[in-house]
Amino acid sequence: MSGVDIKTEALQRAKEELEKRLNRTLAVSASNLCTHCGWCIDTCHYYKATKDPHISPVAKAEKVRRIYKKEHDWLSKVFPKWTGAKELTEKDLDELVEVAYRNCTMCQRCTVNCPLAVDTAQILGAARAALNAAGKSPEILVQLADAAIAREESMDFFKEFYLEQIAELEKEVQERLGNPSAKIPMEVQGARFLYVPLAGAHTIVPPAIVFNAMGESWTMSMFDAANYGVYLNDRERSKKIADRIVKEATRLGVQEVIVAECGHAYVTLRWEAPTWFDKPWPFKVRSLVEVIDEYVREGKLHLSPDLVKEPLTYHDSCNLGRNGGMFEAPRRVLAGVATDFRDMNPNREQNLCCGAGGGLIAMEEWRDMRLTAGKPKADQIKATGAKVVIASCDNCRHQLNELNEHYDLGVQVFGVAELVANALTKE
Repeated sequence: MSGVDIKTEALQRAKEELEKRLNRTLAVSASNLCTHCGWCIDTCHYYKATKDPHISPVAKAEKVRRIYKKEHDWLSKVFPKWTGAKELTEKDLDELVEVAYRNCTMCQRCTVNCPLAVDTAQILGAARAALNAAGKSPEILVQLADAAIAREESMDFFKEFYLEQIAELEKEVQERLGNPSAKIPMEVQGARFLYVPLAGAHTIVPPAIVFNAMGESWTMSMFDAANYGVYLNDRERSKKIADRIVKEATRLGVQEVIVAECGHAYVTLRWEAPTWFDKPWPFKVRSLVEVIDEYVREGKLHLSPDLVKEPLTYHDSCNLGRNGGMFEAPRRVLAGVATDFRDMNPNREQNLCCGAGGGLIAMEEWRDMRLTAGKPKADQIKATGAKVVIASCDNCRHQLNELNEHYDLGVQVFGVAELVANALTKE
């Protein structure tokens, strides 16, 4: 098969995927509903940082809308030059990589501020699905998604090494608590919680300290919570990655799956993944932050109100907050450890994205743009005068640490569980 044929075949797959994604809600957003009023432009952190109208939400969405219009808008069939409708080309696919990945974190701030509820994130999500079908997705995201699937398929190979790592981390938990009986339990049948961490000791040790201090019935997952198939908008990969945890939780008979401090992982397992399966799950899904908040509200967890003496602020993760509705739980926890809490402005559902979402944190080739897009968040932090920043999402924490260094913010960045674990171990 010639190179031309391969490109033609990839283009056809992209077109078919765009058609497959065209449900009723997307059809509305991809129609002429958008009046180009410009209301969304100032809501976008990319535009705020660059003042470039070509990467505003309306401009990005229009690159996808014009392709849908060619096939589905009657006016475009008659006057395509007037409406901007056009056939999808190879050049368009290359442009869509920039539009749907490099220049958008899918934070949905434009969507919640659109007076007509045009869902730009869904439009660009369809573009990501088309790029995936055409083999044009960022390679690192594909590799990470496939590695997650391979972990289950090769569990015998990974298991022994993983358990050795956990045994070492268990010693750290014991030392910090001063309790030689503290455990990081694995494969416990009938535990209340199955805790699903991310890659890295910083997502394992602090929760283990909290769970041991609370005398919790828990066990830890053999897998991590990240689902890179979601970033690709690849339903098949996404479902396989989620299914590893579903099968593990069902086999162990746990009551709840507790997701590490990760925005996309929580929204995926809590809201999206249940719709991919043909029967209800026999367990609930919650965030680790919600569990810690529950301990505080029930009086089980007593924190020192002067643990953090310096001004402290909280960054609302786009997924946990705007998309997941989790605003007050982390603030209630932080109220127990800080006497000088300062909210950023704006906050909660109007929070500004830090610039790391949509898988951008994993793509080193676009680091400069990611840090540029994060400047509005850096300015927010600086305006509070805070010296400590709390983020309940691991990708956000990585980005905030880079923004701290890049813009010389002079702050420390922690997760909620890490802060609570420090309080319990008086570090």
